[in-house]
Amino acid sequence: MAGADAGLASAAGDVEEAAPLVAGPGSRRAPASVMGASRDVHLLSSAFLFVFLAYHAAQNLQSTVNTDENLGSISLGVLYTSFTAFSAAGSAVVRWMGSRRALVAGTSGYLLFIAANLLPSWYTMVPASLYLGFTASIIWVGQGTYLTSAALSHARENNLPEGPTLGSFNGEFWGMFASTQVIGNLISLALLRNGKDGGSITGKNLLFAVFLGCMIVGIVLMCLLSKRDEKKDNTPTHSSFGAMLKYIIAPLKDKRMLLTIPLIAYSGLQQAFVWAVFTKSIVTPVLGISGVGGAMAIYGAADVVCSLVAGRLTSGLRSAAFIVSVGAILQAIVLFWLLLFYSPMDGLLGAAIPLFIGALWGVGDGVLNTQLSALLGLLFEDVKEAAFAQLKVWQSGAIAVIFFLSPSITLQAMLLLMAAALVISFGSFLFLTLVVEKSSPVRA
Repeated sequence: MAGADAGLASAAGDVEEAAPLVAGPGSRRAPASVMGASRDVHLLSSAFLFVFLAYHAAQNLQSTVNTDENLGSISLGVLYTSFTAFSAAGSAVVRWMGSRRALVAGTSGYLLFIAANLLPSWYTMVPASLYLGFTASIIWVGQGTYLTSAALSHARENNLPEGPTLGSFNGEFWGMFASTQVIGNLISLALLRNGKDGGSITGKNLLFAVFLGCMIVGIVLMCLLSKRDEKKDNTPTHSSFGAMLKYIIAPLKDKRMLLTIPLIAYSGLQQAFVWAVFTKSIVTPVLGISGVGGAMAIYGAADVVCSLVAGRLTSGLRSAAFIVSVGAILQAIVLFWLLLFYSPMDGLLGAAIPLFIGALWGVGDGVLNTQLSALLGLLFEDVKEAAFAQLKVWQSGAIAVIFFLSPSITLQAMLLLMAAALVISFGSFLFLTLVVEKSSPVRA
């Protein structure tokens, strides 16, 4: 990453300086800039809250409401395979469209997926899942790019340290995002409470109609975001397809990204473990299908609290290393306890154990979400879009692996896979901290 990346860094720096959060002379509009940064992070977080409370609840219900020939599970496998395939191209699309327009366009796939659930069949669910994989790659690269750009601009314009600012912005976003599991599952519980195996047809259709309304609210909020011209001074760099491809794969030439990828992949594995394995093999045998919503709500609540706290405590690479260590240790304890000692129990204690496991796992997920986003923003500021595209490539690929493996391997084998992945990814992350501290200090 020599000359080309230096040019990218210079261009990116120019863009950040040339694109204030609120238009107008900087000296006269400083207070508005502060308000603009806060407004943007509130709007972005709220928009994702409405979009993903609907999507996450729908995702959790796929194996229950779309059971014919495993339509729901196969659709999710197709979705995350498509997400993986398109994630590398997501960076190019975001740079072409701009992060704000990419965020708005990206929600269309989620809207179509929810609509397809009103008339579920192979002819609606599979095409909707393929399209959602494409738009998901756009919205997530756009989210990482927009949030990082807003945080760094806010820090520079107000003479704030960039590490804590990134941590604070990511903490608020991921805290709001994690609450989607709580709110979405409670809505599902309320509307499907009188039905069995996914509720009545009327209850299911009402639920997805409510989710469509939530999607529309999220899209409207996306449209209210401040416009950012991140690509203005970078156009000559991508005058050809080869130049664009070089930009996309640039992070893979960086040792820091190669050392971060195992942790990124593990973050996807541990998310899919909750959706595909925890609910089916840990919660359902003890609490039944009706207990899945409650367990996932507790998981989401723990995720919310941890995201907010971890974001506030982030000040740089050293603090990120400590916070990630706490989350990794908690998830390691859960995995090895499940592997060596766990067996379903009756009574109050038996019912409480899955809920407690969900809470601990939610803490680990909150840690990984906030710290990975802040870490990529700090280490790869010059190639933000490409870095966040790599995040989703490896994360969604790992999720797809779990969805396709879970029906064919035992719980013990899955736990061994998860434990091995955790050890490898955590070791790689610790080595990353040593490499970065030796080469060049990360902003405090």
